[in-house]
Amino acid sequence: MSTADILLWVALPYATIATFVVGTIWRYRYDKFGWTTRSSQLYERRLIRIASPLFHIGILAVLVGHVVGLVIPESWTEALGVSESLYHAMAVALGLFAGAATLVGIVLLIYRRRTVGPVFAATTRNDKTMYVFLGAAIALGLLTTLVGAGVLGEGHNYREDVSVWFRSILLFQPQPELMAEAPLSFRVHAVAGMLVFVIWPFTRLVHAFSAPLGYLFRPYVVYRDRGPHDPGSRAARPGWERIGQ
Repeated sequence: MSTADILLWVALPYATIATFVVGTIWRYRYDKFGWTTRSSQLYERRLIRIASPLFHIGILAVLVGHVVGLVIPESWTEALGVSESLYHAMAVALGLFAGAATLVGIVLLIYRRRTVGPVFAATTRNDKTMYVFLGAAIALGLLTTLVGAGVLGEGHNYREDVSVWFRSILLFQPQPELMAEAPLSFRVHAVAGMLVFVIWPFTRLVHAFSAPLGYLFRPYVVYRDRGPHDPGSRAARPGWERIGQ
């Protein structure tokens, strides 16, 4: 094991987790007014109606695929009767669909920000940095799916090394040698993904934790009719005369 491997596959993951957790708590405590999506829907609606659903549905599918692929051991799915070949086919199909939808969605969002004047004017350096890191991670993830499927290269079963390494980090028993031997595309994608989580608390991505669940349980808002709304039915205020009376 080289020093670079220790830094990349032991130090960086724990630094990422610490930055993500501490940074999110700090942002919530000291920047609640900045905890927002900075929505630009009022400036342009035609493109965002296509781009936003594509991106959000795609990224949710990507998240589900990562949770299943990285957290659930291969032995568990086999115990449920799902063979590796069947799992591999399902994972590739879902991964390609989700990756393509997410990539097209973020490309359209970036195009919209660059070509629509008011939206571009409302785009900060922070937003641009976020799009660079997020776009790179998504593109590399799609590339990794193609490599793992054998479309590019000989194919690779990431559940035998990358997934085991990921769980070893969560269990505080790191096995960096597993990632050191993984294909280059998987290693680059892993680093890009960790960098996204490093910047996450300091960008608009924090809005992912702002699901309006309280809306489902809030009490009804009561509206009361105050009677006729014709201005002529109200008593005149002292010192005012109605025009045209």
